[in-house]
Amino acid sequence: MSDLLQLAAANLLSPMVLFFALGAFASFFRSDLTIPEAIGKGLALYLMLAIGFKGGAQLAANGATALVLVALAAALILSFALPVAAYALLRTFTRLQVADAAAVAAHYGSVSVVTFVAATGYLDGRGIRYEGFVVAMLAVMETPAIVSGLLLARRGGAALTDGGPLLSGEVIREVFLSGGVVLLAGSFAIAMATGERGLAMMAPAIGEPFSALLAVFLLDMGLLVGRRLREFRAVGWPVIAFGLYMPLIGATVGLLVARAIGLSEGGMTLVAVLAASASYIVVPAAMRLSLPQANPAIYVPLSLAVTFPFNLIAGIPLYHAAAQWLARP
Repeated sequence: MSDLLQLAAANLLSPMVLFFALGAFASFFRSDLTIPEAIGKGLALYLMLAIGFKGGAQLAANGATALVLVALAAALILSFALPVAAYALLRTFTRLQVADAAAVAAHYGSVSVVTFVAATGYLDGRGIRYEGFVVAMLAVMETPAIVSGLLLARRGGAALTDGGPLLSGEVIREVFLSGGVVLLAGSFAIAMATGERGLAMMAPAIGEPFSALLAVFLLDMGLLVGRRLREFRAVGWPVIAFGLYMPLIGATVGLLVARAIGLSEGGMTLVAVLAASASYIVVPAAMRLSLPQANPAIYVPLSLAVTFPFNLIAGIPLYHAAAQWLARP
């Protein structure tokens, strides 16, 4: 317990978390502190390029193995199955209607790239290595949860857009060709192709500047979360509670799966983070197109203003402590 408290205290006092808290504080109390949208978008693109390239370079150095294929299959199953559990919990313990419950559930099977990036920064700062192909697991987990959520909505009787196909062409483009997905997968592939030579060329850009730029980006995320805090009136306490306990359920499942397939302490931590996080970029866009009767005032603040801060502040050190315990011989 003392080790966990030390990890949590160290994380709370890290520049990244404190900059996030500063942004949330400033926004909630209506400070005029802002980061131009173009800069925030540029920082997001940089972080996805950096983490994708690092992961691809690690995989290029170690080679593709059977473990990689098993891990990707596990990521696919996790992303499809977690919304089913989330939907059951929401329908049992909250008053959410079918469409809202399905939309929220889809968010909790997909992933938060920002939470993942923060977790890699947390591990890098402590010198803890992790498998580079976990980045590919992140990319795999973006989409199945959307399909799962829409299937749950249809099974529950909620009508999809225009009564058309489960995934329209517009939704497919939104999911698979969104800038973040393209850049993350593309940088991963480029690093795989260029190997050590490419990593040496990119190191000055994706090495030392990473932590400082992540801190500025999390300041921007804090500003966004502070604005979303005012939307809680539409959410309700049982749903807010779900936003706190569902990450713990997802992380537990992720840890057990990662341990079963033989990942390292760092790899287990990152898979737990993936399974615990909730999307607030790709999935909201897909739900807006395919399930318009679901209320964005429920699923956006829940994933962004409840689960994201919880994972950033308390979840990451908690999942790492659990991974440390599981990794003991």
